[in-house]
Amino acid sequence: MNKISILMGSKSDLETVNETINVLEEFEVGFEVKVLSAHRTPKEVAQYVESAPKSGTKVFIAAAGMSAALAGVVAAHTILPVIGIPIETKNLKGLDSLLSTVQMPPGVPVACMSIGRAGAKNAALFALAILGIHDTKISAQLVNYKKQMRLKIKQIKVKL
Repeated sequence: MNKISILMGSKSDLETVNETINVLEEFEVGFEVKVLSAHRTPKEVAQYVESAPKSGTKVFIAAAGMSAALAGVVAAHTILPVIGIPIETKNLKGLDSLLSTVQMPPGVPVACMSIGRAGAKNAALFALAILGIHDTKISAQLVNYKKQMRLKIKQIKVKL
């Protein structure tokens, strides 16, 4: 049963989305990854988003570059949480993707992460936090994850 559906606008987005996948695999949470484009396959995006809850989807993560309309299109077809990952682009370094993802009209909310790999990792953690509201196993895993991060930082010794 998939709890998280990850959509990418292009196969080339996988390099960034692998950060999301790695976190979800670490937490052993069900997910599915699809390549669907807001511009090239709009009907398929709508069909997938509208049917995904039947297979257990609780949260969508949408990664796209350039005009980055994918997260907004997903949000237009569901009431479930949608998390956008702006993909870094060559021409504008992802600023185009960021603005397209974050600038949503009222009534069509998208949670927007930072550009690139850090945003992809945070998208997974944010999706897990949403699921953790009602899943004590995921919640406990997140508490442990943050504890381990804290311990790693505390162990760093700087020599001057």
